[in-house]
Amino acid sequence: MPLNIYATVKICKLIYQSKLSFMKKYLCLVIMFFGLNTFGYSQNKFIIQNKNQTDKINFKLINNLIIFPVEINGVTLSFILDTGVSKPIIFNFLNVSDTLKIKDTETIYLRGLGNGESVKALKSKNNIFKIGDAIKLNQDLFAVFDTNLNFAPRLGVPIHGIIGYDLFKDFIVEINYSNRYIRLSNPDLYLYKKCKKCETLNLEFYNNKPYVDAEVTINKKIIPVKLLIDSGGSDSLWLFEDDSLGIKSSNKYFNDFLGHGLSGSVFGKRSKIDLFSINKYKLYNANVAYPDSSSISFARKFEGRNGSLAGNILKRFNLIFDYQKAKVKIKKNTRFREEFSYNKSGIELAHDGVRIVKEIKNRVLSKGTGEQTIDDEFNSNRIVINTQYQISLKPAYTIVELRENSPAANAGLLIGDVILNINNKESYNYSLQQITQMFYEDEGKKIRLRIDRNGVILFFGFNLKKPF
Repeated sequence: MPLNIYATVKICKLIYQSKLSFMKKYLCLVIMFFGLNTFGYSQNKFIIQNKNQTDKINFKLINNLIIFPVEINGVTLSFILDTGVSKPIIFNFLNVSDTLKIKDTETIYLRGLGNGESVKALKSKNNIFKIGDAIKLNQDLFAVFDTNLNFAPRLGVPIHGIIGYDLFKDFIVEINYSNRYIRLSNPDLYLYKKCKKCETLNLEFYNNKPYVDAEVTINKKIIPVKLLIDSGGSDSLWLFEDDSLGIKSSNKYFNDFLGHGLSGSVFGKRSKIDLFSINKYKLYNANVAYPDSSSISFARKFEGRNGSLAGNILKRFNLIFDYQKAKVKIKKNTRFREEFSYNKSGIELAHDGVRIVKEIKNRVLSKGTGEQTIDDEFNSNRIVINTQYQISLKPAYTIVELRENSPAANAGLLIGDVILNINNKESYNYSLQQITQMFYEDEGKKIRLRIDRNGVILFFGFNLKKPF
């Protein structure tokens, strides 16, 4: 097992203190030489610093995205595990730059999805990354200045960055969506278990990003497609429209906001496909999005690419990625048969700061508490409710996207409305994900909202309805 610098120094100290005086200086120099050379080599890759050469890291699954802790230069941050990126990217750079002590920087410009301009970033070298027991001592990263690139409001939890290829290339990476953990293992020591129910897929790489072959059935036509495996996307499937291949939306679709890319917002059409197939696994009536061509010009530089395979399909499998052998092993899990559905309200919410809330705090008092009432002398068993108030800060949820002709839009709701109460319960009693999940429930369910619109309290109601 590779020696790190601390172990090297400790061994030399033990040799020096031992009774083996003969050759001890020579032995120490030899160990130092090989130890430091191994240490220098290990700086260029992640290594696991435990005897088993494997480590398990728990994650949160929010909006189909894997969110887990990453320590950078001694500071613990929340990252998205994103197979669609080649280098780690940090967002909200101006808020964390001093804390992270980023150094050795140069200004560059990054281009990604969206029809906007390239974004300004700093490329930084020699950063220390630690993920569980895995550590790398000279990791490059990109720190983005644009404050609009902020996932936190839409997910309801802090998100500081994304990481992908640099982690996957050094380990066998197991993603267990069922039990919400990833396992990192040394490829040289990893032993594959026999799995009759698993499928092994070949990976193809372009710009250090993994692609896989699959099939889609659209309008009863089977079409082979090459898809980017994109664990950093929350949708099911993105397809790039191509009339020559038969990749195009059916007549049943709706226009929608699809997400934020490095270069701006991405819009497009949402629909369904008859069937998605990957080897023996088949998913019927899967959700699909067709992004506008202007938003994906950068993505189409790889001419063989037909789209992306994202979190809402990936979460239905447990996966083992082996980048060194260019393979991924997949096995369906308990989520496999979950129905594909769309938001039936038309509302997209974001965590928008906090609100000051005045809550009633009741205390039950009886004689002997030191508090007296006017009836004490007549009734020693008198119980008094002492009403007090407490002021606290609670999350505010604001409508940031509203689909045209949706139930919420037709009811009169507007972008910017702050939801105070949903179905007679204060909104701050829910997480952002819990409220959003209500909008995916059965068609016909009644949703009642009390909202704040520029200081005016208003009431709205509508029934959930499928978008097509």
